[in-house]
Amino acid sequence: MITRRITGPEQGKRLHRYLRALMPNLPLGQLYGMIDRGQVRVNGKRKKNPNYELAAGDELTLLMDEADFERASRGSERKTAKFAGVPGKLDVVYEDDELLVVCKPAGLLTHPDRSGWKNTLISRVHAYLHRKGKLDDALFMPATANRLDRNTSGLVLVGKTAGMLHRLNRWIQNRELEKYYLTIVQGRLTGEGTIERRLVRDERGNLTRALGEGDEDFGSEGGRTAGVPEEAKTATTRYRALAYAGGCTLAEVELISGRTHQIRSHFQSIGHPLLGDLKYGGRRFGDLNHQLLHAWRIVLPDGREFRTAPPPRFRRTMEELGFEWSTENT
Repeated sequence: MITRRITGPEQGKRLHRYLRALMPNLPLGQLYGMIDRGQVRVNGKRKKNPNYELAAGDELTLLMDEADFERASRGSERKTAKFAGVPGKLDVVYEDDELLVVCKPAGLLTHPDRSGWKNTLISRVHAYLHRKGKLDDALFMPATANRLDRNTSGLVLVGKTAGMLHRLNRWIQNRELEKYYLTIVQGRLTGEGTIERRLVRDERGNLTRALGEGDEDFGSEGGRTAGVPEEAKTATTRYRALAYAGGCTLAEVELISGRTHQIRSHFQSIGHPLLGDLKYGGRRFGDLNHQLLHAWRIVLPDGREFRTAPPPRFRRTMEELGFEWSTENT
């Protein structure tokens, strides 16, 4: 018999996924066969439901030969070489046994793109945890709950356990988690406002278009098609003007829904593109050629709040425009 005790990082993981990670060399059909035949027991009882969510403290027993288990599990250990060359620099805002909150710099991908380039935020997170000895024996790979564009900086939530990742995702899906951004938009905005428009995504052009009121026709390549596309989804963005200087407005933006390029597309649609956002109608400002957008504050349903100040390039632009404002004013 093989016995394993479920620890914090593994809680919330489904039984079949835990077993798959524990025994990567075991054919999938054989793994499900073990579950179906009652060879997998949790706390001494047969567990035939492959989707059972493991809890911290559960004792898992496998009725199999130790030699067979060794062959099935060989190679499951994570190798140090996997993280060779991954920069160790990581701006940690908060960390406990289940949750890691980091600040992503502008210019860094959250996840690898098609090139497979491994210098990404999530690879840095994994390397960071590996070097602390918090990853090698875990059968759950920590993952991000929210994602930021390459040139957007700010707070990213990482679930270090399956249970925390599930909670974060549920809070986001149920719109219980509050996400606030700081941005500089062109033109003057005053007071508070809400932008609510349908968004259509063009994956080939990596663009999101906001449909205006009465915009019933849309053609992704310049033509027109009858009716609004089925994939058009309503998105809601709230904003609050904080200061005005140099022909631009510093605003705090709350994402009510979370669509790709939502903030950038929404502000373009009302005639106030983000400064530097060339893709969505913004203008260059000195050597700035990307949007000034910073995820600066997150409030969890459990009352915890995390903040991070804008990066140096953002603050320098504020000074050059003549803004006299700081995050302490909010």
